[in-house]
Amino acid sequence: MTSVLYLVNQYPHNNHTFIRREILALERLGMQVGRVSVRKASEAFVNEIDLLEANKTLTILDLGSATLCGAFVREIATNFAAASRAALLAYSMWRRSGKSFVKHAAYFVEACWLAGYLHRTEFTHLHAHFGTNTADVATLVHVLRGVPYSLTIHGYDEFDEPQSKALDVKVRLAAFIVAVSEFTKSQLMRWVSHEDWHKIFVIHCGLEPTFFAASFSRIAPPKFVAVGRICREKGQLLLLEAASELRKQGIAVDLTIIGDGPLREEVERRIVEGGLSDQVRLTGWLSSDDVKTHVLQSRALVHASCAEGLPVVLMEAMALKRPVIATYIAGIPELVVDGKSGWLVPAGSVDALAFAMADCLRQRPASLARMGEVGRRAVMKRHHSDKEAGKLARLFVNPNPLIDHQSPEPILQSQTAV
Repeated sequence: MTSVLYLVNQYPHNNHTFIRREILALERLGMQVGRVSVRKASEAFVNEIDLLEANKTLTILDLGSATLCGAFVREIATNFAAASRAALLAYSMWRRSGKSFVKHAAYFVEACWLAGYLHRTEFTHLHAHFGTNTADVATLVHVLRGVPYSLTIHGYDEFDEPQSKALDVKVRLAAFIVAVSEFTKSQLMRWVSHEDWHKIFVIHCGLEPTFFAASFSRIAPPKFVAVGRICREKGQLLLLEAASELRKQGIAVDLTIIGDGPLREEVERRIVEGGLSDQVRLTGWLSSDDVKTHVLQSRALVHASCAEGLPVVLMEAMALKRPVIATYIAGIPELVVDGKSGWLVPAGSVDALAFAMADCLRQRPASLARMGEVGRRAVMKRHHSDKEAGKLARLFVNPNPLIDHQSPEPILQSQTAV
C-alpha cells in the first residue's frame, strides 16, 4: 500500500487550510498520510481541527541541533556516495539561488534527517507543497535515498526568479508535479524542459463535503468581505483606495477584512487616515465557521490581489452562493466568469475595482442569487476535495498513468460525479 509523507514549511497554518483539506480527503480514501513541518506556525491557531493536526505533525526544527547534526553525520558515514551527490546538488542550488549559504546548508541537514526518518518508517512517497525550500529538501532526500517525491506548485512565489529556485532540476527529478491551475501549469512549462511536461498534472485545491451542505441566507445587506493574508500581494491597500473612491461618490461601503500579516499596521493606519474607520473593520484571523458566517452575511466577497495562484477563498465564497469580485490574473479566470459568477477587474486598477463594487451594490438580490448559483455549480464540479484527492491518490499509486498527459480529463472521468 502506498503511504505518503507530506512535507510543508509550516503545517498546520491558518493560511494553509487547503493542505489540511487535501490530507484529510486522502485519509478518507484510505491512504496513510504522515505530516512533517519544517517549523511551527508563527500565529495561534483559530481552527480547533488545526490543533488536532498539530498533534499529528513532526516539526524538524523542534528536534534540536544535536539530533539534526547526528543525522547529518550518520548519513555521511553510512551513505557516503549518495550523500556526496546530494551535497554537490545542494551546492549547485545554492550557487543558483544567490541566497544565504547557511540556509542551503540547513536544507541539506534537514534532508539528511528526513532521509533517515523515511528509511526507518513505512512511508513510500514524499510530497511537498510549494516549490521553494521544502522542494529543495524533498529533492535532496530523493538523491540521498531514492525515495520518489512529488510537488504541488501554487504560484506566485515559485515564479519569482524561478531559475534561482532551480525549478527545472526539481521537476526533472520528481515523479510528478501537481499544478493548481492551468495557468500554473503554463508557467511551469516556461521554465522546465519540454521532456518533463508530461509530468505536470492539473489538480485543483478543494473544499470538504461539509462546505457544500451549508445552509444559505438571502443576499441582502450592502456589505463586502475580504479574506486573506494582509500583505502587498493581496491588494488590501488597493481595496481601501477603492472604498475611499466610492465614498467620494457618495456610496457607503461596509467592508470587513479578515486575516493578518506583515501589512496590518499600515492598513490600520490607512483606514484612520482615510476616514474609513466607520466603514472598514479588521478582524484578524477567524475560524472557518466564523469566516463562513461573515461570507453568508455579505453581498459579495472582494479579492483585490496583485499576485496569485488560485485563491481558495474564492472557492469558499462561491460554494456559499456568494458572487465574487476578483482580479483578472493567474488562475482566477478559470474559476470566475465575468458577469456570470461575479466581476473580474484588472489588477491594480482602483477605478475598475470601485466600479465593480458599485455595480454589485446596484444589483437586485435575484441577480446576485443567480450569480451565486452559477458559482456554486462551478466549484462543485471542479473543487470538491474528495474528487481532487482521488486524482492525487491515483498518481501516488501510479505516477505514470497511460493517459493523455496534457489533460486531467481521463482521471476526472473515473471519478464519481458530485
